[in-house]
Amino acid sequence: MIVGGGAMGVGLLYHLAHEGWTDTILVEKGELTSGSTWHAAGLVPHFIGSLNMAKVHAYGAELYAKLEAETGLNTGWHGCGAVRLATNQNEVDWFQYVSGVLDLVGVENHLIGHDEINRLHPLLDLEGVKLGFHTPNDGWTDPSAATNAMAMGARQLGATISRHNRVLDMNQLSDKRWEVITEKGRIVAEHVVNAAGTYGPQLGAMVGLDVPIVSMIHQYIVTGPVAGIPELNVELPVVRDPRASCYYRQEHDGLIIGPYETEGSKPYGVEGVDWDLTFHLTPPEVERLLPWLGLAGERIPAFEDAGIRKVVSGPITHTPDAGYMMGPAPGLENYWMCVGASIGITQGPGAGKYLAQWMVHGQTEINVAEMDPRRFGPYAPGEYTLARSIDEYHEMYQVRMPGEYREAGRPVKQTPLYDVLATKGAQWQEVYGWERVQYFAPDDEPEVYSFRRSSAFDAIGEEVRGIRERVGIADLTAFAKFEVTGADAATFLDRLSANKLPGMDGGIRLTHMLTDLGGIECEMTITRLGPERFYLNSAIVGEHHDLDWLQFHVEADEHVTVTDVTDDFGILAVTGPRSRELLSDLTDADLTNDSFRWLTAQEIEVAGVPCIALRVSYVGELGWELHHPLDRMLELYEAIHKAGAPHGLVDFGSRAMNVMRIEKAYKAWGSELTTEITPVEADIERFVDYGKEFKGKAATLARRGSDLDMVCVYGELDADDADCRGNEPVYKDGQMIGLTTSGTFAHSLGKSLFFAYVHPDFCAAGTDLEVQVLGQRRNATLQADPAWDPKSERLRV
Repeated sequence: MIVGGGAMGVGLLYHLAHEGWTDTILVEKGELTSGSTWHAAGLVPHFIGSLNMAKVHAYGAELYAKLEAETGLNTGWHGCGAVRLATNQNEVDWFQYVSGVLDLVGVENHLIGHDEINRLHPLLDLEGVKLGFHTPNDGWTDPSAATNAMAMGARQLGATISRHNRVLDMNQLSDKRWEVITEKGRIVAEHVVNAAGTYGPQLGAMVGLDVPIVSMIHQYIVTGPVAGIPELNVELPVVRDPRASCYYRQEHDGLIIGPYETEGSKPYGVEGVDWDLTFHLTPPEVERLLPWLGLAGERIPAFEDAGIRKVVSGPITHTPDAGYMMGPAPGLENYWMCVGASIGITQGPGAGKYLAQWMVHGQTEINVAEMDPRRFGPYAPGEYTLARSIDEYHEMYQVRMPGEYREAGRPVKQTPLYDVLATKGAQWQEVYGWERVQYFAPDDEPEVYSFRRSSAFDAIGEEVRGIRERVGIADLTAFAKFEVTGADAATFLDRLSANKLPGMDGGIRLTHMLTDLGGIECEMTITRLGPERFYLNSAIVGEHHDLDWLQFHVEADEHVTVTDVTDDFGILAVTGPRSRELLSDLTDADLTNDSFRWLTAQEIEVAGVPCIALRVSYVGELGWELHHPLDRMLELYEAIHKAGAPHGLVDFGSRAMNVMRIEKAYKAWGSELTTEITPVEADIERFVDYGKEFKGKAATLARRGSDLDMVCVYGELDADDADCRGNEPVYKDGQMIGLTTSGTFAHSLGKSLFFAYVHPDFCAAGTDLEVQVLGQRRNATLQADPAWDPKSERLRV
């Protein structure tokens, strides 16, 4: 059962039907599209910097253009193309990056100058414009017509739609099905989907779910006749203008102009929205738009004499990161989200396609981590979401700079070291609500952001060299931490883990948990603290995702308890060739190699603080992670720093850690390791024990014996002043053969390194390739071994 009849909900109904699920019903409290869908401007852009979201956008344009042939209903599709304007060098670099992303998706795009921009749109004044980004297959559609065409397609395949039928209550039954009480009666469904748009938070509240969505009032104006438009032979492309923070779309003989005002914007319905509203608009407030309409008049001088024919003002949903929520709701089995899109007309078809795959098959053909509702934690609903959603609205047409974490809504979660590290020049990033150090800036100078090597380059290099040559300390508290206990804990984890579990108390294993199709769902470090006691660590952004994966796989007859202890423990990493000397001054434990070997753990005291000490290092050096009570973190940190002064101890952040993990050729969950990839393509079969049974084994074995489309490789780039970031196209002899997943300048080695997925024909070490970095094809050579310490000798000393 899907609740909500806008573009998102109907898009899902349509695609579930195409996946063969037709015992489905969509319930809508009014008419289809009567929420936010009907008053949207209907724009369908391809331009976006996310590879997987670009696939979502491309699919929407593709479906709207062909849906009439299937359903007999016209979608109102106008394939007029679009031009986005760049007004500074950062935007030019962004355009170069996005061009590569769209090349990977197969979306036609062109970087164009003034002459070509004016040929396509002769009404524009191009003062201050450096470059245009032309996507000729962009366009716009009639939101109501397009949504109703998808509804017709779903009905033709057997799906049901119930209109004028509001959901009143919802409860989960003992067999995990959902009982939904509607105005027209009781419905019991195996799965329910929250696609309620602006009403998403209120629908979620029925089941105790806080949904981090805030609706923002968006206004656009419809002008009177604009001089020059009636004489045109073709429809003008849609234009997006960052200077005016506006879009411009032709509407008959005039224009639609839609500003995203960068101040003074208004949220809507924060305390709830009247259930009886339908086809609702809010009162226009044109005066709020005047500064941006003035800039629009400078960009299109003919607008100044056109007048305003109509103002459309209504709520549009926003989330803290501007992305919609698509996937399982946190902590609830068989409750799904398909809600929160700020450009739902564009994203409804793709969201429906990929969520249908997820519901039916257990995974999708693309990486949907950035869409998963569980990317937000319990910290998010409320003031954080309000502040972030307003900021995201303001920034709708501004460039998103690498390394930039905006201040809105922060800080939320801090470790006890926050103030101490701030005084040392910590430059912060926000990850799953936590403040985490990116790097330490000399004199606390803020970073000058860039798509090329930024002003942080030298500071990060100093941190890397300090660790490689001496010893470093980092606050790694922002990692997920779980305890799995009980008589069946070992068999439970063994069933889920592709790798074998540690066989002895104190053993540590890196393991991956797979879907039934073999996709890499989770990556965890599992430490055996006792026969019935295991301690698990994973990426903080996967905290609720991984908790759900563990808890939902406990079988009814298993004696297993899964406890999230993330907020109970701090983590300090002490790593580098002098780490043993430093820590030996603070503990009575024997840290020698014979007594405390690599990939083992012991419960010890350090400076009088009880610690679970794990001899692991994500940077490829001798080192320990000290997991300790969070309330004693400052005490432990200060003791380590005092003891570390004679050893040249340096503080370091996440950017130095990322540099060193790539130097060591460590693959990362979320970049190299994602759900649409199996361990076979990822080349991590050394972490798979085919001698035992585990979830996803059959599919992984089948993939092992099949022809692969791509495999993970590691290489060196002949870089200029920009390194790979991920999602850059890879070429061989002019043919696109793959894409990068991450990259960095290796400060320890003085070279640029990257990971990529390429066709297996080109994966051999020594193969020469080209990588397109910011519009330039740079030479690259694949490597067989890690660039740093290929035999892992430094870890084992």
